[in-house]
Amino acid sequence: MEFYKAVCAKYKVKINSHVVEVLQRTTATENVTLTITGNHRLRPVQRLDDDDIRMLVQCLQIKQGLTGLDLKFNNITDEGVIYLAELLQKENSSLSCLDLMFNDILTDGAKILCSSLQGNRTLLSLRLSGNKIGNKGGMHLAKMLQENDTLQELELADCDLGIQSIIALIISMKSHKTLHRVDLSRPLLFSHLEEWAVHCTDMLVVNCIMVELHLAKMGMTDTGMQRLAEGLRLNRSLRYLDVRCNRVTRDGIRYLAEVLKQNPTLEIIDLSSNRIEGEGAKYLSEAITCPGCSVKELSVTRNNIKAEGLLALTQAMTANKTLTHIYVWGNHKDEPVCKAFRDLLSSGRLLPQHTDVSAYEVDGHIYLAEVFNALRRHYRTDSSGTNDTYNSLLGDRLKPTAST
Repeated sequence: MEFYKAVCAKYKVKINSHVVEVLQRTTATENVTLTITGNHRLRPVQRLDDDDIRMLVQCLQIKQGLTGLDLKFNNITDEGVIYLAELLQKENSSLSCLDLMFNDILTDGAKILCSSLQGNRTLLSLRLSGNKIGNKGGMHLAKMLQENDTLQELELADCDLGIQSIIALIISMKSHKTLHRVDLSRPLLFSHLEEWAVHCTDMLVVNCIMVELHLAKMGMTDTGMQRLAEGLRLNRSLRYLDVRCNRVTRDGIRYLAEVLKQNPTLEIIDLSSNRIEGEGAKYLSEAITCPGCSVKELSVTRNNIKAEGLLALTQAMTANKTLTHIYVWGNHKDEPVCKAFRDLLSSGRLLPQHTDVSAYEVDGHIYLAEVFNALRRHYRTDSSGTNDTYNSLLGDRLKPTAST
């Protein structure tokens, strides 16, 4: 902390009180994660700008044992990325996790990051979601993936990627040997041909290490889901599939349900905010009751599912004990549905923390209230003891022993 103040004084940069506070709390010397985010829930904090990053990097360059740097929700621009690239290019760098989500990084910043990562062999996780790097920035990242063989987690949601960069990134994933988790949600796609889905199918057929894939807000239709299902039918590594906020209807779900009957690896599926309705829920219910289905967690919130479809899902849970988490808020909650979920909860078949509804009774009638539980966003162990396959694949360096 004192060194940080001295550096600020040397370069005549105003001391950032938030940085000082975090450095004061940091006592560990090995496996340290510095969390200096700009979105504190309880009180306002001074967000970091490029000058703050320059001063911080001056301090961190002499600090050994830094494995994680969480800088999301700050005001870092392309200039700040230049200084962060110095950390990644250090010969003795131990930085394995870099979170820059929701800053002000554009195409040039993405290019600088990619240049620093081409020779980097320590960074395992890079999160850039919310930075408007655009189509050209996505192309730089796709090129980087062809040369970097250590990155295991890449988040690029809400980055304004175009169809060219989406396809280039998916093609890069076909041959990448370490990338386990990818988020490409909400690109800017102006074509309705869903070419990306064809390439994604080819990638899933040959990729044997992808564990988690997020494809939310892609504008996916039933045709795209049909293509995706062709790849999922042959894939044996994917555990988590996120296709929320698309345009998939019951016809697209029918293709997915056929895959689930045979695929022994898919465990978590997010179908929130689609258009599957009751028929789609029935297709899912049939798949869940099949012995070959391994789905453990399912979200169908906001899908216009009426009583018959929701009741089919509750019956599937009764028949198959594999499914332990289900999220249904935002659909039609007729009293038979309310009673069915009350019975699942009261019997212990469905734990309260594994769903987003809670049953209560008024004047002899059963109702459901919303509980703010949701499908977890990462394939990791939760309190119920779900297998930690994803963490074991990422390795210990993504789980620092000391954090701030």
